[in-house]
Amino acid sequence: QVQLVQSGGGLVQAGGSRRLSCAASGRTFSRFAMGWFRQAPGEEREFVAAFSWSSGSTYYADSVKGRFTISADNAKNTVYLQMDSLKPEATAVYYCAVPRGFIFAQAIRLLRAYDYWGQGTQVTVSS
Repeated sequence: QVQLVQSGGGLVQAGGSRRLSCAASGRTFSRFAMGWFRQAPGEEREFVAAFSWSSGSTYYADSVKGRFTISADNAKNTVYLQMDSLKPEATAVYYCAVPRGFIFAQAIRLLRAYDYWGQGTQVTVSS
């Protein structure tokens, strides 16, 4: 099994910054990729960013490109999502997720590509 433990989140003013962390562990965990998704009230869960351990590549939703940065600490099996210039529309519950195995770049933005999910953390951006 794989465990994902998230930290960070909370209340932040518009224009501010916040960093989320997601630490992966477990006997069957292997470093393939990790994605961040978010779900606002009444909305579907959507892709935010992803990091591919396989290629070292990063991927972003258009809505966060240039403001959010995803990075990884391999020694800690942890992926960070640095969120800058936050806007009120970023208010949501944020989830990290990892796949069971290798996934192609074409699938890295898809919810169905991921098998294990973190517990979620609330980010609220006040205007």
